[in-house]
Amino acid sequence: MIDMYILAIESSCDETAASVIKGNPATGRLLVLSNVISSQIEIHKKYGGVVPEIAAREHVLNVLPVINEALAKAKIKAKQLDYLAVTKGPGLITSLITGLETVRALSFAWEKPIIEVNHLNGHMYSNFIKPASPIKFPALSLIVSGGHTMLIILNKDHKIKIIGDTRDDAAGEAYDKAAKMMGLDYPGGPAIAKYAAEYKKSKKISTITLPRPMLNSADFDFSFSGLKTALLYQLQKDKNWRKRISEYCYAYQEAIIDILSYKTIKAAKQYSIKTIMMAGGVSANLELRQKLAKNIKKELPNTNFLVPDHEYTTDNAAMISAAAFYKIKKSKAISFRNLKVNSSLQLK
Repeated sequence: MIDMYILAIESSCDETAASVIKGNPATGRLLVLSNVISSQIEIHKKYGGVVPEIAAREHVLNVLPVINEALAKAKIKAKQLDYLAVTKGPGLITSLITGLETVRALSFAWEKPIIEVNHLNGHMYSNFIKPASPIKFPALSLIVSGGHTMLIILNKDHKIKIIGDTRDDAAGEAYDKAAKMMGLDYPGGPAIAKYAAEYKKSKKISTITLPRPMLNSADFDFSFSGLKTALLYQLQKDKNWRKRISEYCYAYQEAIIDILSYKTIKAAKQYSIKTIMMAGGVSANLELRQKLAKNIKKELPNTNFLVPDHEYTTDNAAMISAAAFYKIKKSKAISFRNLKVNSSLQLK
């Protein structure tokens, strides 16, 4: 079967991204030809978080230049594309609209079918881009991002089952809010990770004790609001906390990693998982990667562990292209090159 070319747009939050991939449905091989991201971090940093109205306006300004750059870097012209893919949600509505309406206009102008992709499925499929080892099924995906912390089982037919979800604050959100409490930069994850690494390097023993919410719950759901509140109370009681920021960051990060690692391994054992995958912005955290890999090797030595390259951890369009590719591949009854314009393949 011949290769297909997919152009994808991602605009669910504060990154305007476009990517072109080449995929072979017969072999499942994916090749990223371009992956362009226009980030708004510097714009939102002074507010300590994403301002939806500002993000939406920036998307309008950036979306066409980003698409043009992605096509140019891929050395692909519009007529060579087989599909257009776009993030349909979840995300900021005003940001999503820019990507969706842009793709609908291009679909009409270029006469190309649209594949709508769930943003979280995109994160999961980032592990299918240059995997370090074969993905064996059933696979378990730990998605850790600013808005979501989830455990999802993916079987060999690419059907998904959500077994764990976010009850309140997601891990990424917990990082951002804790960083704001301590007067650190946005985004909070990299800032806290930097200070935590400094404290770990000192080899001092931390005296700060923080809870591990829902660690021993009967389900695989996550809750980080209690951890965030516990940190707030400790900071309020400690008059010298500013001199101990690195220790607080270390203790806080350790709590988050303990919860993520314990629940992931527990789920993998219960469901006889053969591959554990991690994705989402928080998956770029080096300490989380190392500790989870170490614990998996110890507790589940026969289970593969995969994390995407750093460029595919935060929001990007290559992951949306990859998810669209497998969505098309899954639809066996559809002729790959004969979909009607604006048709949409829904991933259940």
